[in-house]
Amino acid sequence: MTTIPFSENGNTPFEKLIGHNPAILNSWNILEETLWKETVLDKNMLEQIRRAMAFENGCEYCMAKAGKPDFDASQMKISVAVAFAELFCKDHTSIFPSHFDMLREYFTDDEISELCAFIAFVNASQKLGKIFNLSEKEQPNAAIRL
Repeated sequence: MTTIPFSENGNTPFEKLIGHNPAILNSWNILEETLWKETVLDKNMLEQIRRAMAFENGCEYCMAKAGKPDFDASQMKISVAVAFAELFCKDHTSIFPSHFDMLREYFTDDEISELCAFIAFVNASQKLGKIFNLSEKEQPNAAIRL
């Protein structure tokens, strides 16, 4: 059971929880669509980051969507991005300039900016899912059952 009831607004269980304020729901959806569709970053990499963060943040709803990350550790660009995202989830205050030096080995500054915005948005979404107690039961597109 979710921590607050679903609203009438939104298409997914997550959207119905933030849909108590339609303006927030609309803006949230616009930002999400922008981050996924208006990106220079590889969409598979973004999905691998989203999956890894779901497990780091403990969002059951997000974990059930597609399961654990599915990439080869030799894919260094994805590996570095996922490791950075996991660190962001664990403790964003432990990110130092040296972490950005590592990112610059694989990403331009424009890509790093976009990557960090994506990570921050996904982190917020998943933490909301966790505190609202969204579970795999509410995940209509579950690829796995926990």
